[in-house]
Amino acid sequence: MAITASGLYSKVIIAAFNATQLAIDLSLATHKIALYANTITPDFEATAANAAFGQGAYATGEVFGTGWATGGVALSAAATGATSTSPTLTSTGGTVSYGMGNVAVSATTLTNARGALLYADALSGDPGIVFVNFGADYSTNNGVFGVNWTGGVCFSWDVTP
Repeated sequence: MAITASGLYSKVIIAAFNATQLAIDLSLATHKIALYANTITPDFEATAANAAFGQGAYATGEVFGTGWATGGVALSAAATGATSTSPTLTSTGGTVSYGMGNVAVSATTLTNARGALLYADALSGDPGIVFVNFGADYSTNNGVFGVNWTGGVCFSWDVTP
């Protein structure tokens, strides 16, 4: 098992658009970001329940420690470098972008974080929104653990046919 890619959870996205109408509000700052070691394999085709924090592939392998709690940190408590801690959705030329401030948590001590699960903590079952592969293991020793989004964008989605 290993983290090899970043991606959106297709079954969670489908549940937001079908009769289930999963109420994922991407503008909430209460979503959380949890860190994982390179011992899991994200399943982007998993059911909504198995693409969630603490379930399925995400039941083990979480990285936490001093300054970074089990279950991750809320975006509102971790966002820096933005005029708002709330994520934003924008659209340009048929591409929808999900942007937010960089995540930076001071005084953390963590070992071997390889990726991050951004999930909807306010919803029942904590459905996953996106998993981000860092591409390498990162650790801190009473330092800042940060995730800097390229251009302030966590993910973008081309919705043109």
